[in-house]
Amino acid sequence: MAANKKLLVLPGDGIGPEVMREVRRVIDWMDRRRSVSFDISEDLVGGASIDGRGTPITKEVVAKALAADAVLFGSVGGPRWDKLGFEMRPEIAILTLRRELGLFANLRPATVLDPLVEASTLKPDVVRGLDLMIVRESTGGLYFGEPRGIETLPDGQQRGTNTEAYSTHEIEQVARVSFELARKRQNRVCSVEKANVMESGLLWRQVVTALHEREYGDVALTHMYADNCAMQLVRNPRQFDVIVTTNLFGDLLSDLASMLTGSLGMLPSATLGAPDSSGRRHALYEPIHGSAPDIAGKGIANPLGQMLSFAMLLRYSFDMEDDARLIERACTNVLASGLRTADVMGQGTAKVGTSVMGESVLRELEKLAA
Repeated sequence: MAANKKLLVLPGDGIGPEVMREVRRVIDWMDRRRSVSFDISEDLVGGASIDGRGTPITKEVVAKALAADAVLFGSVGGPRWDKLGFEMRPEIAILTLRRELGLFANLRPATVLDPLVEASTLKPDVVRGLDLMIVRESTGGLYFGEPRGIETLPDGQQRGTNTEAYSTHEIEQVARVSFELARKRQNRVCSVEKANVMESGLLWRQVVTALHEREYGDVALTHMYADNCAMQLVRNPRQFDVIVTTNLFGDLLSDLASMLTGSLGMLPSATLGAPDSSGRRHALYEPIHGSAPDIAGKGIANPLGQMLSFAMLLRYSFDMEDDARLIERACTNVLASGLRTADVMGQGTAKVGTSVMGESVLRELEKLAA
C-alpha cells in the first residue's frame, strides 16, 4: 500500500457536491483496487461556508489547505448570495486560497476527445485533434492589483477602480511554468497580452522574451495580442500548443477555449504554486464549469470535469501518470460508448444523469484495470 496522500476536499456550492460525490467513488475504488491510500478531509467553502460559519472561508480551512498535499475543489457561488457585500461573495474563498497558498499558475487544458468532435459548435475539421494548454497567471493582475474599490466622487457619482499590475518576478514564474510544460508537449509557447495599449502588457512581453532568450531558446516562442488570440482560437485553434497569459485574459480565453470542446462541464484545471526545496508544491484542482445553480440538485450535472481534475491532481501533485491516464481513458471510453449527460448530447447518444455517468466510469475502470 502506497503511503497516505493528504487530500483536502472542498465541494462548495451548486453542483459542486453532486460532481464531487462521483469523484469520491473513484477515490474509494482506487483505495480498494489500486493500492493507493488517501487521507481525506472535507470542509466548507463559498456559500456553504457563509451559511454555516458566516464567512466564505475560515482561517481553519486555509490552514488545512496549507497542510494538505493537494486540494480538490468543486465550485462556489449562486444567486442566493448575490445581495451580500463584496467581501462576502462566495468567490472570495477561491481567491483567498490562491493568495494564501501562492497558487500563481492556473493550467487549463482544452482537449477535444474523439467522441465529442460533433459536440463542438465549430466544424469538426477545425477542432478535431485539438490539444492546447492555457497557463493563466492567477495571483496578480487586475484581480489583485491595488488600488481598487468603489468611491463616491464630489459630484455624487461613483467610480469603480481596479489596477492591472505585474512585476518581473510574477511574469517570470508563470512563464517558466509554460516553457517547462511546452517541453513535454509540442515545444511551442504563445505569450498573450495587450502590449500595444497597456504598459503592463509591454512589460509582460519584454520579460517573457528575456527569459526565453536566457533559459528556453529550444522552445519556439511567439507573441499575440489578446483580441487577436480570441479570434485565432475560433479560426484555427490547433495552431496553439501552450498559451501563457495574464489573469484577466486567461479567464476570458480559457472559457472561450472550453466551448471549442463542446461543454464547460468537460474541462478540468490545476492551479500550482512554486515547488519548495523538496519539490513539493501547493496545488488546487477544480473543474471550470462553476456552480451552475440552474441545474443544481437535479442530478443532471456532468461529473467528468471534476473527474478529469482529479486525474490532473494525480499527475501534477503525486506523479501518478499511469493512474491519471487510466481515469482519462475511462472517461473517454464511456463517452465513446454513447452515454452522455445533457450538455454533450449528440445524435445517436443516450442521455444519463450524474450518478449513472459516475457509475459508468467506475465500470470502465474495472475493465481497464482487470
